[in-house]
Amino acid sequence: MPHRRFQHRWWVHILLFLLTVGSTTLLGILNYVAFNADSELQQISPATSQGFLTVGWALVRAFYLHGVAYSAAVLGILGAHEMGHYLACVYHDVDATLPYFLPSPFLTGTFGAVIRIRERFPNRKALFDIGVAGPIAGFVVLVPVLMLGLHISKIVPIPKPSPDIELLNFGEPLVYKAIRWLTLGPLPPGYDVNWHPVAFAAWFGMLATAFNLLPFGQFDGGHLTYALIGNRSRYFSIATLALAIGMCALSSNWIVLALLMAAMVYFVGLRHPPVLSEDEPLGTGRYLVAVAVIAIFVLCFMPIPIQEIK
Repeated sequence: MPHRRFQHRWWVHILLFLLTVGSTTLLGILNYVAFNADSELQQISPATSQGFLTVGWALVRAFYLHGVAYSAAVLGILGAHEMGHYLACVYHDVDATLPYFLPSPFLTGTFGAVIRIRERFPNRKALFDIGVAGPIAGFVVLVPVLMLGLHISKIVPIPKPSPDIELLNFGEPLVYKAIRWLTLGPLPPGYDVNWHPVAFAAWFGMLATAFNLLPFGQFDGGHLTYALIGNRSRYFSIATLALAIGMCALSSNWIVLALLMAAMVYFVGLRHPPVLSEDEPLGTGRYLVAVAVIAIFVLCFMPIPIQEIK
């Protein structure tokens, strides 16, 4: 009996998705409270208990809606990325699962999303298409999300560092700087953007896109590199791992990624799994797409994603 492709454990996908909707909505609400603490929260001054309940319910509803907006934004970007991979798998008849969304109680509300590919890639064309479809789809979604998020953000004076307040500086990749200028124009001296949670969702999408496109192992960038140059891609994996370890000396942001890479090297090695047909040419069109994907990596990359201001 032939193997039936694209069979899914629907209850697992649905359960993880609902849990991730819950965790991202909660983190979105908390981010919105911090974003809007100086306005709506200070408007609660009703003279009666009925007025207090009315205003309180309005605030709860507003915070919930903005939390849902963040959840929709971040899961829309991650979902587009993984569905790009999945639909490319369907196109090339490479068996794969639907996306598994991963909830998190921390900063973003999610550890991301993944699909599991259940069989070897048939040729370099399929590997290339499946590898690049995710970053391209995610980037297409995150650009308008970023524009919307910046449009509803606030321009505020840059706060001065204080021993009592921990201030964080988030990296600004090239695509963010370009879209901020197009959306908000030049900022006055001494001012910066207080991100709405939707803008933060786009920032996380840029970070995930850049890290996924690093030319290492079975990252999306590793798939791309192997499809382009074959087994020589392992030298890029070695260089990328060395770079990640070296960057740990400059920023603790890289520690988790370096450990993840080291674990992948330990368990699966540096070599990318071979495709069934190594001799399939990519064609000129795919090389042009490769250039576009490398440009996406450059536009989204940030050497130090988060830095404490002292």
